[in-house]
Amino acid sequence: MRWAELRGKRVAVWGFGREGRAALSALARHLPGQAVTLYCVASEVQAARAAFPSVDVRDIVPDAEVLAAHDVVIKSPGISAYKPELLDAKLRGTRFTSGSALWFGEHVDARTVAVTGTKGKSTTSALIAHLARSLGVRTALAGNIGMPMLELDEARADLWVIELSSFQTGEAMGVDLGVVTSLYEEHLDWHGSRERYVDDKLKLLSASAEILVNAMQPLLLTRAVDHPGLHTFGDAAGWHVADGWISRGGERIIEASRVSAPGMHNAINACAALSVLDIMGFEARAAAPALSTFVPLPHRLQPLGEREGFEWINDSISTTPLASLAALESIGTRRTALIVGGHDRGLDWSPFIEAMRARSPKAIVCQGANGPRIADALEDAGIAGVYRAPDLSAAVAAARAALDGSGCVLLSPGAPSFDQFHDYTERGKRFAELAGFEASTASIQGLGIA
Repeated sequence: MRWAELRGKRVAVWGFGREGRAALSALARHLPGQAVTLYCVASEVQAARAAFPSVDVRDIVPDAEVLAAHDVVIKSPGISAYKPELLDAKLRGTRFTSGSALWFGEHVDARTVAVTGTKGKSTTSALIAHLARSLGVRTALAGNIGMPMLELDEARADLWVIELSSFQTGEAMGVDLGVVTSLYEEHLDWHGSRERYVDDKLKLLSASAEILVNAMQPLLLTRAVDHPGLHTFGDAAGWHVADGWISRGGERIIEASRVSAPGMHNAINACAALSVLDIMGFEARAAAPALSTFVPLPHRLQPLGEREGFEWINDSISTTPLASLAALESIGTRRTALIVGGHDRGLDWSPFIEAMRARSPKAIVCQGANGPRIADALEDAGIAGVYRAPDLSAAVAAARAALDGSGCVLLSPGAPSFDQFHDYTERGKRFAELAGFEASTASIQGLGIA
C-alpha cells in the first residue's frame, strides 16, 4: 500500500506506541489535512491530543463494528492480525496495513536487507550495519530493533538494514536479501499456534529475491531449500565458527574471541552478518576486524558491571525458556542467581526443567505472572534453590539474599514483559536501576543512518 491510496479515505491508526506515533507523523507529512482517527488506551489520550491536535482521539478498544467503519486501518505490530474483530472487519472491506508495509510500498528501489529470527535478529541487524559502516557504506538501521521505518521515510541510504518481527514479516515486499537467524517456538498468543508462527515468520522468504538462513537449523533448511536464491551460514562451506575461529570455508578470518559481543551465539550472529556483506557485494574480509569495536546491544546478555559485590547481567530480551538456557550456558560455572518469569503465553518450560535437573544455578528466582507455574514445575522435579517473587523488584531482592554477598545476578526471564512493563527495554532499564546503575546504560546505539 502507498500513501496515495489513503487520500480521501476513512483512515484510522490503531495503537499509540512508537509505531503509532510514527504513522500519525507520516500521515501529516504525506497527506496534510487528511481526517484521521486514533484508537488508544485511556492513559495515552492526553499525550495523543497534545501531540496531534487535528486527530480524532478515542480511548476505546475498537470492535468489528468500529473497525468496519474505516476504509483503512494502520495498526501497530503488536496487535494480532488474527484478532476476531479484525478478521470480521476485513471481511466487510476494511483494509489493514502498517508502517512497515507503507514504507516498503514507497521504497521499492531501496537496497534492503531484512532480518528476522526467533533469536539473534537484533544483534545480527546491528552487526550488519556496523560492519557496512566500517567500510564507508551509508547504512540505515531501523525496524523492530527500536526505530520505526516511517521515522526515516524521507531519508536516503545506500543500504537499509531492517529488523522484522514475526508480526511484520508478512508486510515486507521487494526485499533484496531476507535473513532468518533462527526459528524456535514464540509469540503463540499473537499467532495462535506454532505452525502459524513458523508460517508467518517465513513469509519473508517469498518477499525476498535472495535469502540467507542458518544451516544449523534443519527446519529452516527444509522450508528454504526450494528458494532459487538460497544462501546459508553456519556450515563448513560458508561463514562458520570452528576451533575458536570465524572462518569462510576453509579460510580462517578472525578469532571468535575478538567479537565484542560475548558467547558462541554472537560469533554465529557475526557469521550471518559477514555472509550478508558477501552476498550484497561488499568486502566481508576487510570488515571482519570491526567485530571487535561493535557495541553489544543492551538487554542481550549485557554486562552492567559490579555493585556491592554482585555482578549484574541484563538479558531482558530473553522471552523463551531456550533463551534463558543459552544465557545460563554463557555464564559458565559462576555462582549465579537466575531471574525468570513474566507474562504467561503458554510456552513449554519442560526442556528448561530437564536441563536444570542436570545442572542448576545457585538460585532460580521465579517472578511475574507465570512465576508460580515455573516454580511449581521446578520444585516438582526436585530442583533445589527455587525462590518465588511477585514482581521484578522483589525478585532482585530475593536474588541478593540467595547469593549472600557475592555472585552473579542474571536477568534472563524466558518470558515477555507485559505483565509488569510496556516492553523488554523498560524491564531491562528497571533491572539496571534496581541493581544500582543508570537506566541510560541500557540504550541501543547505532539506530538511524550513518
